[in-house]
Amino acid sequence: MNDTPPGPRGDPVFGSSRQYADDPTAFLEGVERAYDGIAAFDMGPMETYVVTEPALVERLLVSDAAEFRKPEFQADAIDDLLGDGLLLSEGESWREQRGRANPAFSMARVAGFDADIAAHAADRVDDWPVGDTVDVEAAMTHITLDVILDVMLGVSLPEARVDAIGDALEPVGARFEPDPVRFAVPEWLPMPDDREYAAAVATLDDLVDDIVAAREGTASGGDGDDPMDLLSVLLRARDRGEQSLDRLRDEVMTTLLAGHDTTALTLTYTWFLLSEHPDVEARLHAELDGALDDGAQPTVTQLQDLDYLEWVLQESMRLYPPVYNVFRTPIEPVELAGSEVPAGAPIMLPQWAIHRSPDHWDDPEAFDPERWRPERRADRPRFAYFPFGGGPRHCIGKQLALLEAKLIVATVASDYRLRYEGDTPLSFVPSLTIHPEQEMRMRVEPR
Repeated sequence: MNDTPPGPRGDPVFGSSRQYADDPTAFLEGVERAYDGIAAFDMGPMETYVVTEPALVERLLVSDAAEFRKPEFQADAIDDLLGDGLLLSEGESWREQRGRANPAFSMARVAGFDADIAAHAADRVDDWPVGDTVDVEAAMTHITLDVILDVMLGVSLPEARVDAIGDALEPVGARFEPDPVRFAVPEWLPMPDDREYAAAVATLDDLVDDIVAAREGTASGGDGDDPMDLLSVLLRARDRGEQSLDRLRDEVMTTLLAGHDTTALTLTYTWFLLSEHPDVEARLHAELDGALDDGAQPTVTQLQDLDYLEWVLQESMRLYPPVYNVFRTPIEPVELAGSEVPAGAPIMLPQWAIHRSPDHWDDPEAFDPERWRPERRADRPRFAYFPFGGGPRHCIGKQLALLEAKLIVATVASDYRLRYEGDTPLSFVPSLTIHPEQEMRMRVEPR
């Protein structure tokens, strides 16, 4: 057994962190192509492992999931933001909270949101300036914030408060962008952007307080007919003494942030790809025209007939997975592909690189929704594609995100074509999720 797998050689002190920070997606694609399923490199002082073999990904996320946990680097900053919410909690604490939250995200409940989601999309796009341009990323963020606030938290915020969420997310995102200096220094050492980050977290905390305050006294419907939105579930648990105030805050913050950003990015990249591929867009429009009632909002029942729409979204998340890299760390030393990985070492599972691997995808850089036909994907490894993670800790909001994305695309594409007017190829700002660096200005054309 090898002590350490091969990997890229870096610089003194910084290791390969400079190359990673310059372009994480290109770095991870290069590692995937150069090494056989597992590689190691120095991220500053941390020896870091990259796993790109789908069978190993499945082992870490599914079959041996109990042997791994989320690593603790940048723990202070992310704890300030998300605390002990579902994304970060571990062990029995996570199992209790996941079990408590599951009914709010059940498919039976989510399916009933179709009219609300379509209405939120229509409200935001009905006044789009035909012939002019809109920032599609900002527009999709507003829609997905409206949805998560409504269906999971049971509130509607004034426009200024919704805008405040977006404003606060900029310094939050910047704090988690790859930085070779931050990789190399101890976490307790102050950095120039710490104050701005703390102020943004404080702003978000105030917003969470407002959301919780607006729902006080509304969590029980009487006669056993209690509302089942997530915040109502959490408030009832708090009232029973099962949920601390701090944990309530952490779950609301996690739901607010994680519940809108990835879906907004999926939609943003989908509009970009449709703009760049008018043949795919035309086929999607034909499918929508054949399945939807003229002038009516799409329904969850109609979505069942929209196979091509589903393939378009799957292909968008393959090429541009909003969460481009997930991390695990072994609780005890573990053998992976003939190499020993020590306890506590960070392991990257890079969706971006695996989703674009020529080992698993024909012409991997091409936007080809047809690759999602059942006969073409039958022999593909299960974890050659995992935009929502996998195993017991897969994204709890997966069904909501997919339904939301389908309904929003169907609503908008029934009335408009969007034409991207920025530079290509896209460049990216990688943080906890991966955003386009360019402003996503698109010209609005009527259909």
